[in-house]
Amino acid sequence: MTKTELMLSLWEEGRTRLANLLSGITAADMPRKLHPKSNSLGWLLLHIGEVEQLFAKNVFGEPIEVRASTIGPTANDHGQFADLGALLAHLEHARQVLRTALEKHADADWEAYIETKEFGRKTKAEALARISTHTAWHAGQISLILKYGS
Repeated sequence: MTKTELMLSLWEEGRTRLANLLSGITAADMPRKLHPKSNSLGWLLLHIGEVEQLFAKNVFGEPIEVRASTIGPTANDHGQFADLGALLAHLEHARQVLRTALEKHADADWEAYIETKEFGRKTKAEALARISTHTAWHAGQISLILKYGS
């Protein structure tokens, strides 16, 4: 197994925390939250996809355009992220874009450093761990919303 194949395998396994939840989500779940001031399940689904796309572009060099409506000072959740079909398609697209970006890496690329304003200087392997844990973190929130949210 090459280092790139190993990295892809680790990333895919980590993303199962999210993937295993998706089939149990309904359109009625989109506005659910853990707390009135927290983000909705729909917002979280969009956010995960947007961040995966940003990593594909800014960290792993995929030449794509990314619209990030869940990041920054104008990222407000007013229940507008409610189209489950569109959100699931968005997540699948983000998965494919990030996978394509990762597949293009040679084994030596994983030790190369990148620098971002969000998390500083990291190797690409460390950055992959960061996006994997980001997705898993929010998958945990989604799981709690599905269990306890209103």
